Amino acid sequence: MKKLIIINGPNLNLLGKREPNIYGSLSFTEFLDQIQSKYPSATIQHFQSNIEGELIDKLQEVGFSYDGIILNAAAYTHTSIGIGDAVKAIETPVVEVHISNTFGREEFRHQSYVSPNAKGIILGFGLQSYELAIQSFL
Repeated sequence: MKKLIIINGPNLNLLGKREPNIYGSLSFTEFLDQIQSKYPSATIQHFQSNIEGELIDKLQEVGFSYDGIILNAAAYTHTSIGIGDAVKAIETPVVEVHISNTFGREEFRHQSYVSPNAKGIILGFGLQSYELAIQSFL
C-alpha cells in the first residue's frame, strides 16, 4: 500500500468558501473523503497550515518515510525559498499541485521555488489536480 500525504499551504483551509469561481465550492474535507474511497490501495493523509515553518517541519517529518508528497504550497510557492530548500533536502518525491492555472493569473504567481526540485507539476485542473498527482504515484 502506497503511503501518500497531501500538504496544503495558506488559505486552502477555506476551500469551498474562498473565491468559488476560482477554487470551486467543495471543501477539501469533502474532496479528501471522495479520493480516499476512490483509491483504497493508498493511504492518503492530509496536512494544512497557514504557517510557513509548519509546512517545512511537515516536509522534513515525512520526507524520508512516505512514498509521495503532493504539495500545494499556495502563496508560499512564489515566496518561500525555505519550502523550496526543504523539498530539495528530502528523499520522498514531491508533486507540486495548484488548483488554478497560476500562469493565467498575476505575474508574481509565475515564479515557483518548489518546481525546480519537484518530480512534476500539475496545475489548472481544479481539485482534480490532486487526483492526477495521486495517480502519478500509483
